[in-house]
Amino acid sequence: MKPFLDSSGVINNGPELARRMKRDGYLFVRGLLPAEPLESVRMQFLEIAAANGWISTRAPLEEGIADLTGFCVEPEPKYMNVYEQFYLLQDFHALPHHPQILGLLERMLGEPVVHHPRVIARFMFPQRNAYTTKAHQDYIPIQGTEDTYTAWVPLSDLPDEMGGLQIAAGAHLGGVYDIKPALGAGGFEIDDDLGDCWVGNSFGQGDVLFFHSLAPHRGVPNRGKRMRMSIDGRYQKRSDPITKDSLQPHAGIDGLSWNEIYADWTSDEFQYYWKDWNPRIVDYDPSYFERRDELAMEMAENGDELARSTLQRIVARDLNPEKRARAQTLLTKLDA
Repeated sequence: MKPFLDSSGVINNGPELARRMKRDGYLFVRGLLPAEPLESVRMQFLEIAAANGWISTRAPLEEGIADLTGFCVEPEPKYMNVYEQFYLLQDFHALPHHPQILGLLERMLGEPVVHHPRVIARFMFPQRNAYTTKAHQDYIPIQGTEDTYTAWVPLSDLPDEMGGLQIAAGAHLGGVYDIKPALGAGGFEIDDDLGDCWVGNSFGQGDVLFFHSLAPHRGVPNRGKRMRMSIDGRYQKRSDPITKDSLQPHAGIDGLSWNEIYADWTSDEFQYYWKDWNPRIVDYDPSYFERRDELAMEMAENGDELARSTLQRIVARDLNPEKRARAQTLLTKLDA
């Protein structure tokens, strides 16, 4: 597999950044962020993870050795109960506002950008390869404008054995791909192998991978011993539309309001900052996930384990009680 094209040498050249993003659908930048804020968030995450049985207490905390007896995944209740604790951390929400990230994107786009308040943390237990995030496009869950960009920020060095993220370079030009149910984050994957256009390599602490919302990307299995932790920030031009959901906390946070999330913060710097933006709100198209859910129901009826993550999301988040009940019945059938 080819490595990412390193754009660290052109971070001050807005037109060149825009050219590369338009052609490849991604930018990989070595050492964009300083280690201090990343390490601070990493250690805060590890303290919470260790207190909840995700991290081994038989090794120094800073090593982040996973305790596989605590394995769980989104949207299982035991995962979400711990995730809510991470979501209250002020430094976690502040990190995507780092001026190095915002500055690069504004140079690339040529106008002011805004960060979606719906920041996301990712925790990938090692040696649980079936739940590695499958190939997908961020546009389907985000929507609003296709020209939304994700900044994927690993909180530590990621040598080859810990995996990372890969991009299907140039495949964003193919539009929105068909999807099917899958295990792992989002509960879906692209129904196309996309050939040999995948690129990727190891990451260092401070590296950032930016990609367009239509850029297919996938996780790499974590075959080491440490928990892999990363943050997703989403960005767009202030002049572009956004869906209401992108202004809310990450899906599955159990009814927490922004006021509750902000309750123990020592600063209001990043609180409700989007209200000064006066965004143009557009409707969200649920048809992608409606089709995914229909396929998952059919798969589960035939005993297909790959429907599990989708069914769990229906049970946890769907507003239709009849649909939730059917999904729970099918989950019970898969467990039998």
